[in-house]
Amino acid sequence: MNKDIPVYHYDGSTLTPVQVHPVKEFPLKLLVNERELATLVASPHDLRFLVAGFLRLQGFVTSLDDFVMFSVCNDFGIANIRIKGELPDKLRPILTSGCGTGVTFTLPGADAQSPVSRFDGLRITPETVFALMDDLARRAEQYRSHGGIHSAAVGDGEDLLLYAEDLGRHNTLDRIAGEALFKGIDLSGKVLVTSGRISSEMVAKASILGIGLMASRTSPTDMAVQLSEQLGITLIGYVRGRKFNVYTQPQRIILQ
Repeated sequence: MNKDIPVYHYDGSTLTPVQVHPVKEFPLKLLVNERELATLVASPHDLRFLVAGFLRLQGFVTSLDDFVMFSVCNDFGIANIRIKGELPDKLRPILTSGCGTGVTFTLPGADAQSPVSRFDGLRITPETVFALMDDLARRAEQYRSHGGIHSAAVGDGEDLLLYAEDLGRHNTLDRIAGEALFKGIDLSGKVLVTSGRISSEMVAKASILGIGLMASRTSPTDMAVQLSEQLGITLIGYVRGRKFNVYTQPQRIILQ
């Protein structure tokens, strides 16, 4: 439980004491096949989804059958995982631009050409984009009791299928990947909406999951735009006030 701390709110003229509780940072040491792989800094809820999704998007597992042992101990902050395959001898960790600074390794498929035809059947109206983003905001308000948390969700063009929140925006996609793995949900051709900035790492992870369209309330990075074009993903930013920018693959947007 987060503890309330004394904070003084400035309202334009005076400082007034208020009680707030800050976002909790939870470091989780990840052991895979008795090897310390990384420390994931995340929100403390649903850590099994985070761990499973992280390993899935790093290419270490593809299904639940790849796990021999799966143990997450919140009390000690350790996830002890055993998988069927062997880890590469040399792994090159890369610090990401996500809040709290995430870690990733070489993402499989991030550099591969993916044909645009993979998402030939994906068409979406602006109103659908707005509806999914509004639904994301409602979910966030329902679960959130304080600021500093990112949210993301995957929808099928009509409804949100999976929702995740975390202090790190990159972690939200790992959580979605992990929950989809546990629940057997195929994310191919689905739509991702997120509250945070879209980086090239998030585009690469979305491509691995087969997501065909990504939309954010804020901006993508230049590398995210380049990678989205290469991978055939429609990238939308600044979804605000019934307006947005389409950075790549605009042919999927159906205008009335």
